Amino acid sequence: MEKLEAKDQERRESELAELHSLEQKFLSAQQWKTDYRAYGKWEHYLSCDGSPDPTVLQEINTFMSLWRDDQNEDIQLVMEKGEQVLNLIEKLQFLLLDTPPSEITEKETVQYQESILELQNLLHQKYNGATEHLLKTANMYEDSETGNMQAVIKDKNVTFCIWANLKKKVRLKNHVFCEAQHGFDLPKSLAMSSVAVRILHTYYDHVSPLWLQCQSVPRLEVLDSKELTQHSKDNVEEPEEEEKKAREEPSMPTEEEMCSDGRKSAVSFKENSNSIADINETEEEIEKKSEILDISSQVQHLLTQEEMNEKEEAITDENIVDLQQFVPVGGVYHIDALQLPPQVKQIKDWSMVEVLDVGLQAYSYPPEEAEDATHPPIQITLRLSDNVMYFEDPVIARWDPAGQQWRTDGISNITHERQAKSITFEMRAFYTIALLQDAHLNMPYQAWELQPTGMDEALLIVTTVFATIQIQIKGNQCMLSSVVVEEKDVLSYVTGKWLSPVDLRAVLKKAGVNIFPGAYSHKYVSVNKKAPLAEVRAYQQMALVASAFAFAWSKWNLEAGQEQVVFKESGAAAGVAKPCILQRQTRWKILVLIQYLVSEHLKADSVKDWSLYMFNGQKAQKLKITETSEAFSDELEEDSEFHSTLYHMLKDCASKEAIDKVETANFLFIDVVYQLLLATRVLTYS
Repeated sequence: MEKLEAKDQERRESELAELHSLEQKFLSAQQWKTDYRAYGKWEHYLSCDGSPDPTVLQEINTFMSLWRDDQNEDIQLVMEKGEQVLNLIEKLQFLLLDTPPSEITEKETVQYQESILELQNLLHQKYNGATEHLLKTANMYEDSETGNMQAVIKDKNVTFCIWANLKKKVRLKNHVFCEAQHGFDLPKSLAMSSVAVRILHTYYDHVSPLWLQCQSVPRLEVLDSKELTQHSKDNVEEPEEEEKKAREEPSMPTEEEMCSDGRKSAVSFKENSNSIADINETEEEIEKKSEILDISSQVQHLLTQEEMNEKEEAITDENIVDLQQFVPVGGVYHIDALQLPPQVKQIKDWSMVEVLDVGLQAYSYPPEEAEDATHPPIQITLRLSDNVMYFEDPVIARWDPAGQQWRTDGISNITHERQAKSITFEMRAFYTIALLQDAHLNMPYQAWELQPTGMDEALLIVTTVFATIQIQIKGNQCMLSSVVVEEKDVLSYVTGKWLSPVDLRAVLKKAGVNIFPGAYSHKYVSVNKKAPLAEVRAYQQMALVASAFAFAWSKWNLEAGQEQVVFKESGAAAGVAKPCILQRQTRWKILVLIQYLVSEHLKADSVKDWSLYMFNGQKAQKLKITETSEAFSDELEEDSEFHSTLYHMLKDCASKEAIDKVETANFLFIDVVYQLLLATRVLTYS
């Protein structure tokens, strides 16, 4: 054993140098994304389509000012303009998540955040203006049976339901909007009043705090690791030694730098993407980037973050929703009682209406002057969205504007009809409502696997207690292949679409399928604690070899201790069906191909020759035990050696074809694999 240790030390320097050469692909990916962001601004400038650049303050302010002054309050026009506003907000959110700190100033960050909030507020103001416009002409939407106004107007972003009590009859105190399946039952006092009820369901959330809407992949936390503290101290070296180590040791992009790919680029840009890897950088530039990506500084930051996490104040009011644990899913329901404005009256040939310059006014219920009295509640029924998965009964919460928080008090008698996909509840006043779900229902994972399926292509499978999520990776993008719940494919509306990792995370979270731990997830999930040094370097080196080697969950990872990670590995399986998905194929053909791929993959897995590896970030070894062994042992496999990197450990028994695949793998593919591994944290949350 001592001879093996000595041999490992002798070749350590050369192995780290070779690994560092491969790791330049991460820097190439970072440079590609930097160039792509610049190209995107130039492409927008050349398009001259009249849409503003949301990053240019003058342009976005002019856009908002012009729309604010526009007096056209037609609901259809507001919805059309609203889609453009949502696209602008999405672009700004993407930039906040995608741009590394070195490329965005604090001033720009604040500017983008303020622009997002102003756009959100303006959009809601316009919906209020459109509501007032509709209510002034309520008789145009009069229902032939009840004589009251009712209308449902919807698009892919909003469902707008409005009802006006024109007849004021007690027997008409309840109503169901047939097209939306939302409904209400009013107290008798409201049924006799000049009141309107609006249920505005926005499929987006512009109510929750902005930090919840713009969550990036968190830095890994350090959990009670004395040894790791010693690691970070040992890594503080003299400047000359640091300079030498920057050339020798593995380096890792920060999560801000690696948190996303660029979106689909134009053909001309794609054709030039590979040339970026060949850019000749000066030694000074490489040294500068290596310092930026140094792991020791990352580890030190993790220790600081853990200290901050421990100081986080706990929520003492049980009615306040902890947004670190529960998140709104399925959008927001603005449920309002509104004062009915004066209606048009026909006097002979004249149409007359009283004009009040007060805008849209809320109808106070319960009356402010009788707060101590008992007033009947309002009953609400909401049809749950087909595009969202509720794995458990959702938590219903109301927005508290004063406290800027979601609260559960004021809501009672909740009934969730799973088959009908509806939820009924009572509330003592009119509120803005959200349905919340535990963000960690799908954690910890039961298993995971990363399987190469072709050159610069792979399949990541994450199995949770509720669902099996399959993500296909190809080049610089990824695609949700399928989400299987109780042996049924669900969320078909989001499968088969190529996205960046940032967009994929947003889509899955919005759909209620969260497999992306947050900064505080370890407080709510029984995690398999691992030292960031081992975990981060494992993800990085797995990504570097993902084009030729398969990796999977091992039960022994739980037994290996905090400083070591254990996983299964197998060489690329021959005969696995290569997915060949074309843009022109219909959805059912895509699904058939995906199902065939998964079927073939499972067949190959049943006979796959898995090996077990243990890695602590600085030393890799092949284990003698198998997945079916009776007990864990770190005994070295016979005729194997220690290596300083996972890459060289695998290289010992790999074919030339496999090594060629690793060396020629596209840097953008490697980048996406790394982002997904870092975002899902499969070694800690499984």
